[in-house]
Amino acid sequence: MTKLAADSKEATGVSAQIAEVTVSAYTIPTDKPEADGTFRWTSTTIVLAHVRAANQCGLGYSYTHESAAALVKFLGEKIKGRDAGDPPATWRTLTEAVRNMGREGIAANAISALDTALWDLKAKLLNISLAQLFGRFREEVPIYGSGGFTSYTDRDLREQLAGWVERDGCRFVKMKIGSEPARDPERVRQAKDAIGDRALFVDANGAFSPKQALALAEVMADECDVRWFEEPVSSDDLAGLALLRRHAPPRMEIAAGEYGYDIDYFRRMLAAEAVDVQQADVTRCMGYTGFLQAAACCEAFHTDLSGHCAPALHLPVMCAAPRVRHLEWFHDHVRIEHMLFDGSPTPRNGTIRPDLSRAGHGLVLKTKDAERFRVT
Repeated sequence: MTKLAADSKEATGVSAQIAEVTVSAYTIPTDKPEADGTFRWTSTTIVLAHVRAANQCGLGYSYTHESAAALVKFLGEKIKGRDAGDPPATWRTLTEAVRNMGREGIAANAISALDTALWDLKAKLLNISLAQLFGRFREEVPIYGSGGFTSYTDRDLREQLAGWVERDGCRFVKMKIGSEPARDPERVRQAKDAIGDRALFVDANGAFSPKQALALAEVMADECDVRWFEEPVSSDDLAGLALLRRHAPPRMEIAAGEYGYDIDYFRRMLAAEAVDVQQADVTRCMGYTGFLQAAACCEAFHTDLSGHCAPALHLPVMCAAPRVRHLEWFHDHVRIEHMLFDGSPTPRNGTIRPDLSRAGHGLVLKTKDAERFRVT
């Protein structure tokens, strides 16, 4: 071993090679049919990566199609024998390995699962929490309740949104709109009535044209004080998002970014002045390493960052990001993470905080509970 390599081992506190990478996938039915402005679903698939070194195993995952599991397995072979103490260097190997197949989509999902597992592994080898390994700008992260699917009855909608306020102390809640535009104003009124003085967010998942979205924004702001309009138009329509941002009512913020797979996506969106709040998803943007790049981009553009879905996995890196608005407490993923993992966070007064007594991100797969949902 060279002196430089030895110094690196001493600096990281880790001297272990990646010995094995395994993968599993699970499909969990929703508790009720779910829909948004552009899509319907009755189940959600989670792909788990397990990376082993010495006597520890790191766990990471992505919410994606089960086909990502094959790519996790392929990429796992590329990183065997690498230093478990250097996740960024291993991340570089992973991104280079998918150059000719394209980094976005399934490839980014697979890298996300592996990268989050690599960081979890390093923290476990050091016997510290990931929040401590990353460093913290904050001790806890505000959450907003998220669901309110367009497939819900008005009663379902009211009960779910009111529950986040009354049970979890959420100061903000979000609902889906866009699948039946004629019904949206009444559904929004029902939601606002259920949550009282808490802030109401809406998410169209790109269902509208710019003019449709702007007309609805004015109605929702005037009648229900809606504060956040997410993906009013396609997230690929940066000009449309920028138009909405310029002309939406003053108290309404425009948000997008959940489909960002790399730092260039976030840079383009921010440079176009398309959003008031940038979203990013650690299970899509190539893991913790990619999320921290997105966070740095937000800092450079003086724009707040909001974490999209997968709240248990996001928690430690959201504590580490410099400009954070809040984290999405998404109904479907909260349910799955509590079903499948010990160590999933529980809200208190509208926030969640990492358990510093647990090494890594603190999540441990409930193997027996998960087995009935296994698809690979």
